[in-house]
Amino acid sequence: MALRHAVLAALLDEELSGYQLAKAFDLGVANFWHAQPQQLYAELTRLEKDGLVAGREVVQDTRPNKRLFQVTDAGLAELEHFTATTTKPSFIRDDLLVKVQAADHVDIGILMARLTERVAFAQAKIELFGKLLHTMRGDRTEEEFLRHSERIGPYLTCLRGLAFEQGNRDWCERTITILLERQAARARR
Repeated sequence: MALRHAVLAALLDEELSGYQLAKAFDLGVANFWHAQPQQLYAELTRLEKDGLVAGREVVQDTRPNKRLFQVTDAGLAELEHFTATTTKPSFIRDDLLVKVQAADHVDIGILMARLTERVAFAQAKIELFGKLLHTMRGDRTEEEFLRHSERIGPYLTCLRGLAFEQGNRDWCERTITILLERQAARARR
């Protein structure tokens, strides 16, 4: 997947400025694609040049003018083509896993501190995803929202982000427990 597809997908619901797009990536898209604001601005320029998004200038009285972008018909066709292509499997590439791989040869206390940091990060993301999901569905139950809402894509990707972070948290907590038990067993010998 290229950044262009993630940007096009983020622009499906409404016109956004580059700044708003960066905020949307931080909240709703970051669970499946990470990009720095400067990468997003550069991608918007390329997408506009390629005719996949259209930008328009909005004159503001008390602030600098801004450009708003929306997906064009060509952009929708690009997303349709992208959706039709075979999806490559994802792979884990995580520094923390390398550190755990070396668990038998490194300071366990430091390793557990890194795992504890990841638990805290995952828990914060879990809470954020929970709030986003609630905001999207409002007072409806999840089942009702998924059955009757006009657009469910962002909700479904947020559910995946939630499951991913819950898995991270649970694995880190289990790994910490195992390391503590092994450390205690060694101390008793």
